[in-house]
Amino acid sequence: MFKKLASASESLKSLLERCGPVNRGETVHLSAARGRVLSEDVTSPANLPGFNRAAMDGYAVRAANTRGATPLAPIYLKVAEEAGEGRCVPVRTGMPAPPGSDAVLMLEDALLRGQEVEATAEVHPYRNLARVGEDVALGETIFREGHRLRPPDIALLASLGLTNVQVRERPKVAIIPTGGELVPLFSDQRLLPGQAREANGIMCEMYAEIWGGSPRKTPIFEDDAGIIKEAIAENLDADLILISGGTSIGEEDYAPSILAEMGELLVHGVRITPGKPTALGIIDGKPVICLPGYPVAALSALYIFARPLITMMAHRTDLPRIVTAKLEGKIVSRPGYLTFARVSLKDGVATPIMTSGAGILSSVARAEGYVLVPEEVEGREKGEMVEVNLIE
Repeated sequence: MFKKLASASESLKSLLERCGPVNRGETVHLSAARGRVLSEDVTSPANLPGFNRAAMDGYAVRAANTRGATPLAPIYLKVAEEAGEGRCVPVRTGMPAPPGSDAVLMLEDALLRGQEVEATAEVHPYRNLARVGEDVALGETIFREGHRLRPPDIALLASLGLTNVQVRERPKVAIIPTGGELVPLFSDQRLLPGQAREANGIMCEMYAEIWGGSPRKTPIFEDDAGIIKEAIAENLDADLILISGGTSIGEEDYAPSILAEMGELLVHGVRITPGKPTALGIIDGKPVICLPGYPVAALSALYIFARPLITMMAHRTDLPRIVTAKLEGKIVSRPGYLTFARVSLKDGVATPIMTSGAGILSSVARAEGYVLVPEEVEGREKGEMVEVNLIE
C-alpha cells in the first residue's frame, strides 16, 4: 500500500517550485514561427505603408480644391495624370498617391462627365489616404518579448520584410514508455493474451507538443531497473522526463524507487482519481513525472501535472481553456480525492460520461472536457454550474 498520499495542489506546487521557464533562445523562419514565444522585442525595419497610398477607390485630389463642394454646389475637376489646381487622378485602393495629391475623393462623391469629375463632397487633407508609416513606423516596437505569435502577427512581420525571428526554445520533453507487456504501435505484431499496444507514449508526445514542448519518444523499455536507469540517464539532456508505466507498488514497478535512488522523490501517491500511483521527482535538476500505465489515469496526471509544468517552461499563458456549463447529471466523487470527471458538452450543458475506470480510454474519446471536483467537495449536483476544462 502507499504509505502516504499527497494532495494534488501540494504536489504540483512542490514540483513547480523546483522548476523554471526555459529561457534559451533560437532563430526560426517566419514560416515555422506560429505559436512560438518571442525571446526579444521586435522593431520594425521599415515604414508600413512605405508610400502614401489610396485607401479607397476614387480620385486623388488636392484637398483644398474640394473646399465647399456639396451635391447642390459641386466643384468640377479635370481628369489628369497629376493632381493639382483643378485636376484629379483616378486611383484604386492600394495605389500610390499621385504627385500633387493629399486626399482621395470617393467614387460615391464623384460623377464622371467625360473628362471632368463632378465633386459633390468636400475632403480634408489625408482623407481616404494612408500615409507613410501610418500602419507601422520605422523603428516602432511591434511586439514585446514574451508575445506568442499568431498567424496575423506573422503576416505583419512578413509584410515588413522580416524573414526570421528570435523565439524561446521549446522545452525538450523526453517520453519513456515502460512495460514488458507492451507492443509498439503500428506494428504487424499480433497481440497475445496479456499484451497491449503502447498508446500512452503517442498521447504524451502529442500533448507535449500542443502545450508548447518539443517531444521525443524512446522505444519501449522492459520492466528492468537497470535498463530504466540507463534510459533516464541517456535522456537527462531533456528539460522534462515523462515515464509511462511502472509507477504503482508491484514487484516490477521500479520508477518511483529509481527516482529516489537517482535523485529526489518528491511524491509517490497522490490523492487524485484516477491517477493515484503518480510519482514526481527531480534528477540532476530535471523534473520527472511518472505516469500510471492505465490510459485515463495517465491522461489525468498529464493534465494535472504535466500541462502546468510544460506551459510554464514554454512561457505559455493561453492555457487552460475553460467554459462554464450546466450539469445534466450528478457527478459522484471520492471524498478526500481530486476527481477527474469526464463530460460531454452540448449547448452549454455538460453530461457526465464516467467518473471511474482508469483504463476506459473511450470515456475520454467521447468527452469534450473534464470537471475537477475538489478534495473537500462530495460530488457535483445535477443542475449545478461547473467549470469544464476543454480537452485539446
